[in-house]
Amino acid sequence: MGKRKEITGKDNGKQKMWIMITVIIVFFAMAGYAGMSYYYSDRFFRGTTINGINCSGKTSEEAEQAVAKKAEDYLLEVKARNLKSQSINGKLIGYRYVSDGSISQYLDEQKPYKWVRGFWKKQNYTAKENMTYDKVKLKEQMEKLECVKKENQTAPEDAYVAYKDSKFEIVPETEGNTLDFNGAYQALSEAITDKKRTIDLNSCPAVYVKAAVMKDDPDLKNSLEECQNLIRTKIVYIFGEETVTLEGDEIRNWLIFDERGRLQKNEDELRQYVAEYVAKLAATHDTVNTEREFCTTSGRTVQVYSSVYGWKIDQEKEIETIMQEMIAGVQINREPVYAMRANARGMNDIGSTYIEVDLSAQHLYYYQDGSIILESDIVSGDMQYAERQTPPGIFQLYYKKSPSVLKGKMLENGKYEYERPVTYWMPFNGGIGFHDASWQPYFGGNRFREGGGSHGCINLPADKAAELYNRIDESVPIVCFY
Repeated sequence: MGKRKEITGKDNGKQKMWIMITVIIVFFAMAGYAGMSYYYSDRFFRGTTINGINCSGKTSEEAEQAVAKKAEDYLLEVKARNLKSQSINGKLIGYRYVSDGSISQYLDEQKPYKWVRGFWKKQNYTAKENMTYDKVKLKEQMEKLECVKKENQTAPEDAYVAYKDSKFEIVPETEGNTLDFNGAYQALSEAITDKKRTIDLNSCPAVYVKAAVMKDDPDLKNSLEECQNLIRTKIVYIFGEETVTLEGDEIRNWLIFDERGRLQKNEDELRQYVAEYVAKLAATHDTVNTEREFCTTSGRTVQVYSSVYGWKIDQEKEIETIMQEMIAGVQINREPVYAMRANARGMNDIGSTYIEVDLSAQHLYYYQDGSIILESDIVSGDMQYAERQTPPGIFQLYYKKSPSVLKGKMLENGKYEYERPVTYWMPFNGGIGFHDASWQPYFGGNRFREGGGSHGCINLPADKAAELYNRIDESVPIVCFY
C-alpha cells in the first residue's frame, strides 16, 4: 500500500511538470504570435509585392520610397526620323513620384494577426504611380535634342508632276524630318505621363511637318491628267491642199520644268506659247493686209492690196480653242477659227468668180468660174479731185438696195451736198459702190479724167446695173486697180 501511494505521487509530479512545460510553450508561442502581429501592425506581410516591388516587412513609408525610387531611374528614349536615338533624363525634368495614399490604405486594410498567411500566400498590390515633372524643364531638354535643332532638319517636299522616260508621272512627296515643336512636345508629354520608356516620333502623326501636296492629292492627279492630255493632243490644220500639224512633241516644249524635272504649271506662260504659235500660223497663212499678184483681162499683172478681203485667223478665238483642246487631249482635223474668209486658198485667194474693175481702162468684167458673164464700160471717181478718186483694192459687197437715194455730205445749212435717186445701189467700200447713173452722157473713155467722174462710185448704164444687181452677192470679190 505504501509503495503504491509513493508511485502515484511521483506520477502526479511528472504530470504537473508537463502541464507547466505545455503552458510555458503555449505562453511563449502566443507571446511570439502576438509579437509578430504587433510587428506587422505597421509593416507589410511577407510575400507582399507592390507594383512588382518586394515590400515584405516594409512600412508604408519604406514601400512608398521603393516605388518612388523607380522614378529616380527614369529615362525616356527618343527615336527620331533619320537621326540617332537620344534620351531625356527624368532627373533633369524634375520627374518624381507623388503618392496618392493607396499604399497606406493597403497597409491599413491588412489584418496584423493574419501575418502567418504570408508564408504560404502571396499578396500582390497595384498602386497608382502618380508622376509629375516640370514642363518648362522638359522644353529646355527638348531644345537640346539633335532632332529639334534646325541644322539637322530637312524640309518635306511636295509631290509633283514630272516628265520622265517619255511620259508624265507623279513623283511622290518626300517626308523630310522637320519637327513641329508643339506637336513633338505634346507627344513627349503624353509619353512621360504614361510612364513610357521609349517613344518613336515617327509614329506620332502630329510631330513632323507634312508635305502640302501628297501623291494622292486630287488636284495633282487632275494636273497629271491634263499633262497627259497635252502630249496626246494632235491638231491637224487644213489649209486647202496644205496641212499643218500641232502635236504633243511640240506642245511639250512649251512646258517649263525646273532642274529636278518638276513641272512648273503656269497657264499664262502656256497661253503665251500658244499665242506665239497662232501668230506664226497667221503670218504664214493670212492674206488680209497683203498684196497679191492679179492677172488682168488685158494681160497685165498688177499688185493689189486689201485690208478687208482675204483669209484672216481670229487669233484670240484660235488661242482659246487650242487651250481647250489641249486640256481635253483632242485629236482632230480642222480649219483654224477665221475672222475673215476668202474664196480660194493660197496667196491668190480671189478664186475664179470675181468682179474686175479696171479703173485705167474704165471697164468692168464679171467672171464666174473663170468665164466672163458680164462686162460694161464704167465711169469711176473724178481724177481731178483726190478725195473723189476711186481707191484700188479688193472688196466685197455690203448689201444691195433697189431703189435708193445717194446722198453727199451734210452741209452747214442742214442740207446734203447732193441727193441722187438711183434704181440699183450696191455699196462695197464705205460710201463707194456700183449704181446706175442716168445723168452720165456716156460711159468709158476718159470722162473720169475730164471732170465727168463720180464722187468715187462706179457708175454703170442702167441695163448693166440691173444685170449686175441680179447676179452679185456678198461672196464675190471686187478687184479694183489702175
